[in-house]
Amino acid sequence: MIENWAGPIGALIGLVVGIVEYRIVSALVIGALRRTDPSKTQGERDDYERRIAYVRVALIVLMIGVTPMLGYVIGQTVFG
Repeated sequence: MIENWAGPIGALIGLVVGIVEYRIVSALVIGALRRTDPSKTQGERDDYERRIAYVRVALIVLMIGVTPMLGYVIGQTVFG
């Protein structure tokens, strides 16, 4: 019975881990980026914020997107 649910349960666990990991890592990384902002003008500051938004999207894709897939594969491999 568990063979049928191993992948989806692993994906769900991976999603939860990915969300927690994203919250922790994004707070640290984005906080550090904002503290080290070398911008002098408003235009430079806007450009820096745009780059921070790209970093945030990359973190979301990598942590919340990839971790459930990894959890699915691990669940299927170990318990499936």
